[in-house]
Amino acid sequence: MLDAVGAASIDALIDEAIPPAIRLGEPLNLPPAETEQDFLRRLTQVARGNRTFRSYIGLGYHDTFTPSVIRRLVLENPGWYTPYTPYQAEIAQGRLESLLNFQTMVADLTAMEVANASLLDEATAAAEAMTLLQRVHPPSPKAAAGKHSRGGERRTFLVSDRCFPQTLEVLRSRAEPLGIELKVVSVDHMELTPSVFGVLLQYPDERGEMQDFSPFITRAHDNGVRVAVATDLLALALFKPPGEMGADVVVGNSQRFGVPLGYGGPHAAFFATRNEYVRQMPGRLIGVSVDAHGHPAYRMALATREQHIRREKATSNICTAQALLANMAAMYAVYHGPDGLRQIAARVHGLARGVGEFLEQAAGVTQQNARFFDTLCLRVPGGVVRLRSRALERGINFRYLDDSSVGIALNETTTFGDLADIIDVFRETLNVSTAYSILNEPGGPEDWVAWAELRRTSPFLTHPVFNSHRSETQMMRYIRGLERKDIGLDTSMIPLGSCTMKLNAATEMLPITWEHFSRVHPFAPSDQAEGYAQIIRELETALCTITGFAAVSLQPNSGAQGELTGLMVIRAYHRERGEGHRDVVLIPASAHGTNPASAAMAGMRVVVVATAPTGDVDIDDLQRKAAEHSDRLACLMITYPSTHGVFEDGIRTICDIVHGHGGQVYMDGANMNAQVGLTSPAAIGADVCHLNLHKTFAIPHGGGGPGMGPIGVAQHLAPFLPGHPLVAVGGGKAIPAGSAAPWGSASILLISYAYIRMLGADGVTDATRYAILNANYIKARLERHYPVLYTRKNGRVAHELIFDLRSFKSAGIEEMDVAKRLIDYGFHAPTVSFPVAGTLMVEPTESEDKGELDRFCDAMIQIRAEIEDVIAGRADARDNVLKNAPHTAAAVAASDWPHPYSREQAVFPLPWVRAKKFWPGVGRIDNPYGDRNLFCSCPPVEEFST
Repeated sequence: MLDAVGAASIDALIDEAIPPAIRLGEPLNLPPAETEQDFLRRLTQVARGNRTFRSYIGLGYHDTFTPSVIRRLVLENPGWYTPYTPYQAEIAQGRLESLLNFQTMVADLTAMEVANASLLDEATAAAEAMTLLQRVHPPSPKAAAGKHSRGGERRTFLVSDRCFPQTLEVLRSRAEPLGIELKVVSVDHMELTPSVFGVLLQYPDERGEMQDFSPFITRAHDNGVRVAVATDLLALALFKPPGEMGADVVVGNSQRFGVPLGYGGPHAAFFATRNEYVRQMPGRLIGVSVDAHGHPAYRMALATREQHIRREKATSNICTAQALLANMAAMYAVYHGPDGLRQIAARVHGLARGVGEFLEQAAGVTQQNARFFDTLCLRVPGGVVRLRSRALERGINFRYLDDSSVGIALNETTTFGDLADIIDVFRETLNVSTAYSILNEPGGPEDWVAWAELRRTSPFLTHPVFNSHRSETQMMRYIRGLERKDIGLDTSMIPLGSCTMKLNAATEMLPITWEHFSRVHPFAPSDQAEGYAQIIRELETALCTITGFAAVSLQPNSGAQGELTGLMVIRAYHRERGEGHRDVVLIPASAHGTNPASAAMAGMRVVVVATAPTGDVDIDDLQRKAAEHSDRLACLMITYPSTHGVFEDGIRTICDIVHGHGGQVYMDGANMNAQVGLTSPAAIGADVCHLNLHKTFAIPHGGGGPGMGPIGVAQHLAPFLPGHPLVAVGGGKAIPAGSAAPWGSASILLISYAYIRMLGADGVTDATRYAILNANYIKARLERHYPVLYTRKNGRVAHELIFDLRSFKSAGIEEMDVAKRLIDYGFHAPTVSFPVAGTLMVEPTESEDKGELDRFCDAMIQIRAEIEDVIAGRADARDNVLKNAPHTAAAVAASDWPHPYSREQAVFPLPWVRAKKFWPGVGRIDNPYGDRNLFCSCPPVEEFST
């Protein structure tokens, strides 16, 4: 490989790829590498620092059973956790179908018209509901004339004081920079004045109380106010859904549908709304279209919502979903079906009613919830101090609301033995001798909900997919059948630029399903999570070492969340210094689209910096704009190495310019895989960066999530790291929480922790070296066939590179044709038309060996020959292997073959393809058709009978 790239050694190559001024002078100070066996042995001891008490804390988090078939075939299966976001829909039909199941499940249970493919957590989903309700509110005549800002004159959002505390905190974080006035008040005292555009209610609320909001929602609508409701999906199997109350948006968390607690995540939030708001809905939406043969096919709909298109005009910075967790929740619904969900919900509700009635009658406690699903709110005679002590002795966590009130949220895993322990805690505390009998299972459906006005009467999950897979055999075949339709890293290299599709090692993945990590409630007492505390401390220390920064927050649970959190930290820093007027963010034209979207959400004004002909930031333009906005400059957002795949030589100068005008430098860590051990954000002069742990640090992409986006900051920004209302985290001057859980998706931090500990300083640095070598090797093999758009002056690239395909357009061949043709060779396409239209951006990562790199290069070279056939007229300009790609088995097997090229050429273009053949389930999908005919829930089965 070194011979091919023309380098004497790998160190010589690195010296040519990275400017010497930013190189680290010493090796990383990390603990020595551990073998896989030693790591697992040590981690077993660390895990015992977590005590898995039975937690009845609730607040949106509940223990649950993950059906073994789902755990083994989805959560622990690289065929489900290694694929990327389904941008190439033809090779993502399996997970797209499952995500459509998720959308259908949510829409059915909430009784709403449309749902998206999941969001990060319930709190951020509620924040997205708030901003959607503001956007869709009709402007007043003055506002329509341009005299007022968006949302007309209505800038007030009312929030029930019975919403979860973590939701209230995230709402405060999101509302303030957007100029939204947040008023937290009881529902009974909400005044629907002309300034109010929306309301958020909780059902069941944070104490477990349930009420029919229909009259309130009707009154709100009469006053021109729209209403969002945060809810519990399991409760909706028995109780009247918010959609039937008239809600405009419904949000929540699907965690209790088989997704482990994991100390706070990852879990799949949901977002459902009316059809009329579908084009304003945040996040991803899976829809149904048709392929080139007229067959139904799934795809991501409404691509214009993607932030790389809308940029600073984006309505949200959401660029991901919690796909893996959404798929688990969807499979849970497929496996149990409507009857199974009703039975689970009825049992939980029946147990709550039974234990509540006994404690009221025998122990003298007062049940404060007139109507409830699974959560009791009990006033305890004499207070809760002795009760808490007794409960902890029995390994039980309740929620202590105040000195005299306790909350008990039961769940699917609660047994009669658990109830006996709960009752004994109260008996011992209150010196009650009354005997109790084992509670009976609930009776028929008419007995499930005592309050007729809250009883659900409408059907749900009526589609056959939710009524056909009751045995493990059926479920296993269904899951594996979907898996076989997709390309993941278990199939072949995924050469996506800027996405770092690297190995997610099995040993890194193992601990996330261990009981001592998976069954810890995020709000459990800290002394029950000492194992997590140790891992968090050590991971924070390692990330500080790698970035060169002073402090880290692990809270942001996506890269885009990390961007927003970093900007809010910078904003707080300027305000603390009396410079709150600084609101201008300089962003290079080549930046990821979430950068300007996050800046807009932080209440900042985006100023775009031009790109020089070399692909670098135009330093002269940067200097002019920094000077022009000097008094208001908040920061620069920059990706390094650049999105163009180059270590820019002027990076130190760029940072100095921004600092010289009073701004901070925010480094987007998307390309950190090219930095670790060789340079660092601190070394280039940055003040803050986010780290995509699902890119550089091996957390799998999960078919479109989960991810993690923690931020590192320099010492002067450390006091402003985000806090949390229920757990002590963050700096001394902490900004409000940006995520529902204090450490975001804590359980998958184990993966990055394992990555660093098993590689050690030399290993993580070697990973960077080989990533750069692999990219330069691909460049050496392919640059004679496809022009490389940007390099350093010496011709070197970083860990990724861009091939320019625009010259083929005159022959009618576009970059998407090459992307689809690669499927016939068994490869996922590189990143298409980003950051430059008409290009392919390739990132091989360090995980691929020379054999796989050569197979990819051979495929690209053969495709170049196929392009040349079109250019030279040897192949038909319209009917050729590129325009008709990908080719399905059904099309090849058909008796009629209308094309001028052979079937062999279509599907076995190189000898090795036959042995590794991947057959796409559908032909090329018609994207415009899918957007014109938007259909985003499970289609009738007869549509798939052709």
